[in-house]
Amino acid sequence: MTRRSQRSAAWMLASALAVTGCAGDRPTLVGPASSPAASSASAPASSAAATSSSSPTARPVPRVALGATVATGLAVPWGMAFLPDRSALVAQRDNAQVVAVAPDGAVTQVGTVPGVQHGGEGGLLGLAVSPTFVSDRLVYAYLTTDRDNRVVRMRLDGGRLGPADLVIGGIPRGTIHNGGRLVFGPDGTLWIGTGETGDRPLAQDRSSLAGKILHVRPDGGIPGDNPFPGSPVWSLGHRNVQGLAFDSRGRLWASEFGSQFFDELNLIERGGNYGWPVVEGAGGDRRWIDPQVTWKTPEASPSGIAIVDDVVYVASLRGSRLWQVPVRGERAGAPKAWLIGTLGRLRTVEPAPDGGLWVTTSNRDGRGDPRPDDDRIVRVTLTP
Repeated sequence: MTRRSQRSAAWMLASALAVTGCAGDRPTLVGPASSPAASSASAPASSAAATSSSSPTARPVPRVALGATVATGLAVPWGMAFLPDRSALVAQRDNAQVVAVAPDGAVTQVGTVPGVQHGGEGGLLGLAVSPTFVSDRLVYAYLTTDRDNRVVRMRLDGGRLGPADLVIGGIPRGTIHNGGRLVFGPDGTLWIGTGETGDRPLAQDRSSLAGKILHVRPDGGIPGDNPFPGSPVWSLGHRNVQGLAFDSRGRLWASEFGSQFFDELNLIERGGNYGWPVVEGAGGDRRWIDPQVTWKTPEASPSGIAIVDDVVYVASLRGSRLWQVPVRGERAGAPKAWLIGTLGRLRTVEPAPDGGLWVTTSNRDGRGDPRPDDDRIVRVTLTP
């Protein structure tokens, strides 16, 4: 595991938001016009707190190829996390079931997470496996209940999930923009992406857990390095975060859904404000942190992300493609699209034990065009 480095940023709260929570309202500032594919935005200066002052040795960006189908007939797979035995746990959003998918594609049900209430974009969402799973057997899940979004943890013993214990609750829920991604950082702490539930001002409300990236200890406690004492909030001003991953320098990257103009790939800074709902895309205003990459919304709607050898892979829903974005030093490079239209809507991408990727489709989520055997998990190979 690499050590997590922290990049600092000044935080400023918008004094008076004129933007309402209505879905049709536009932010007051938008990013610059995007290229036909995507554009890279200016990056903030690097912090002296970085673990390394030099960038990693640049590797060739690999070619991406569609491999074999791993599993079929899944019910809106959302979260996915690999176990030490090289099988993957997969959360099914609408029926609240968790299944184990073996490397050979065998699918076994391991349990139903209690308290899940599916509706709209809510349900059983992200999964993460404890970094000390061999000793504690803990699996973490992000779910929507009848009153909030929350993170719970359960023991996986004998191939079955045990009772759920609360890690953190009180995350606002909605029919849209529930966030839901979980990832453990290099230091073993837990990171959580949330959405603003369609109530836009919540993203700028530091007292709300909506529209944020949260940072907690595995038991839900607040780490001492969080920017706002006593709060799990690490960054704010997010619309809907559904992708989180760390690079080789321990820096956190996040994907974010735009509204009408620009989807985003962001490099996350401690206490950083990413501008929503005042800004969508790059605003060029020092109060907000500009994204590293923007896409036009029909080309992305980015959900899960994975990082392999400092290359970010972005699963795109509306864009129905897998974006590849190299990270070199302090910058994200030019994005390249793969698998355009081949699989339909892509929800989750995870690094696989064999060095490639596992990617889930999301064609049965109510917004796709289901194909035979959907939804699926497919292998993606990465060839230098």
